[in-house]
Amino acid sequence: MSYRFALLLGSLMASFAFALPQAYVTNEKDNTLSVIDMTTFGVVETIEVGERPRGFILSADQSHAYICASDADRIQIMDLSTHSIVGDLPSGADPETIALHPNGTTIYTANEDDALLTVIDIPTAQVISQIDVGVEPEGLAVSHDGSMMVVTSETTNMVHWIDTKTHENIANSLVDARPRDAHFTRDDKYLWVSSEIGGTVSIFDTATKQKVKTLSFAIKGVYRDKVQPVGIVLMKDKPYAFVALGPANRIAVINTDTFEVEDYILVGRRVWQLAFNQDQSLLLTTNGVSGDVSVINTHTLNVEHTVKVGRYPWGVAIKWK
Repeated sequence: MSYRFALLLGSLMASFAFALPQAYVTNEKDNTLSVIDMTTFGVVETIEVGERPRGFILSADQSHAYICASDADRIQIMDLSTHSIVGDLPSGADPETIALHPNGTTIYTANEDDALLTVIDIPTAQVISQIDVGVEPEGLAVSHDGSMMVVTSETTNMVHWIDTKTHENIANSLVDARPRDAHFTRDDKYLWVSSEIGGTVSIFDTATKQKVKTLSFAIKGVYRDKVQPVGIVLMKDKPYAFVALGPANRIAVINTDTFEVEDYILVGRRVWQLAFNQDQSLLLTTNGVSGDVSVINTHTLNVEHTVKVGRYPWGVAIKWK
């Protein structure tokens, strides 16, 4: 093999390896992002980002990522082909979570300290609107048809329903104490909301904005006050939801047809956020206190890998394009 050919082959292999599915994890205490190779399940890169990174999402085409640098009061834009920060979006104070509209050009962030929802136009990097919501807003979700979005307010114990065209708060729904995360079902008929201190998940009819079901959890050998629901994900092709239960160190497996809890999966300490791979055969969990990520096989419901990352991993997303 000639030296030039070897160099070319090495370059092609490196490019191919970089393009393989990668998981990105924000490490809240280290101001870093861990990059996990989803074939070897090892950390292949640690990237310095803004202060106290938490919320993390991918752009519609997965070419860029948006990172909530909470203590830096900005949303950073990362080019995922180079892993370099290429810009910022105006976020308002203390952005914690972010959500992307299906149009791919509008982004929402919750400003925890100011009780605001900020709406940002990505191409112009301009704030479109700021909407007054309850105290300590955190959880965000946008309907699949793009017509509505919600924000949960931790201290007010409410879900605020926002019309995405008018940017008006059109309804408020009470939930149990300290709501954290929210997710629309794929048909947008229902909204799932976790309440951390209440220890429940509320399910709303999106047409009426009325609660239709409240789910609670009981784990043998775990004190009730340790069961603190936070992150939620819903499967696309199977009737299952997964809910992170915080310091209970478990993931609840819920049948979305019967609303029954079918299983609990033991993971790392203080499990927080969740993300699927492309075909939803794997589920990643960020475990803040143990500083690692659990990789769950969604067919067997077993933890197949534990990946050590930085201190207090928070957000997670997987790039496969």
